[in-house]
Amino acid sequence: YIQQTMQISAMWNHKIDFNLIFTILQSTQGEIDQTIKYLSIFETWKLQPNNIKGYEKKKKEFIERRCRNHNINLFSIFFAEKGFIKHTSIEFAAIYTANNGVPFAEKDKKETNNNK
Repeated sequence: YIQQTMQISAMWNHKIDFNLIFTILQSTQGEIDQTIKYLSIFETWKLQPNNIKGYEKKKKEFIERRCRNHNINLFSIFFAEKGFIKHTSIEFAAIYTANNGVPFAEKDKKETNNNK
């Protein structure tokens, strides 16, 4: 899903974490329209202050499970709240980050921004 991740990132002017896009693509089994829909709803949901505060309360639990991508962690809370997954938010984040791994490093984001 690397190529699709880069295409979706370009649509959002590279303002969204590559690994978040990649994780959503994995969870939708490559459905680009579904991924874009989830990203749109999530970006709106994320703007509500209570949602960020809720994550701050759970942040330590995520980190203890080796879930260190805060964007994916926050997305997993959103996904669980909306009933889109059968796992808890922490289980979802652990499956897609710690277990499956994420393909992009911070330098990938920097390189993309430098090439604009």
